[in-house]
Amino acid sequence: MTVDDRRRRLTRLLASAGAVWGLTLLAAPGRVVNALCPELPRSRRWAVPLLGARLVVQHGAVLAVPDARIIRVGSVVDLLHAASMVPLTRSAPHRRAAVISGAVAAGYAVLAPAVAPRPERRHESGRR
Repeated sequence: MTVDDRRRRLTRLLASAGAVWGLTLLAAPGRVVNALCPELPRSRRWAVPLLGARLVVQHGAVLAVPDARIIRVGSVVDLLHAASMVPLTRSAPHRRAAVISGAVAAGYAVLAPAVAPRPERRHESGRR
C-alpha cells in the first residue's frame, strides 16, 4: 500500500465520519440538540437539519472523489462555518451549540487537508 493509498483511506474514513454526523443531524436533530445543547432556543433549531444536509453533501462529495481540490473546497466551507460560529459564542443560549459546531468544522478544516492525497504534479518537458 502506497502513502497515497493510505492518505486516500484516511480521507475516506474522515469523510465517512462527517457524513454519519450529518445524517444524524438530518435524521434526529431534536435528539442531538436535546443531548448536546438543550438550551438552544426552539426558534433556532431549524438550522440543525440544514447543517446536517450540508455535511452529507460535502462529505459525500469527498467520498465519491477523494482528491485534494474537493477536500480544499470542503475545508474552506468548514472554515467559513467555524468563523460564523464565533459571534454566537457570546450568546448564552447559543454558546454550546456554536462551540460544538464550530469546533467540529474547524477540526475537519485542519485535519482533512493534512491527511488528503497530495495533488499530482504535472511536469512539462524541458522545464523544472
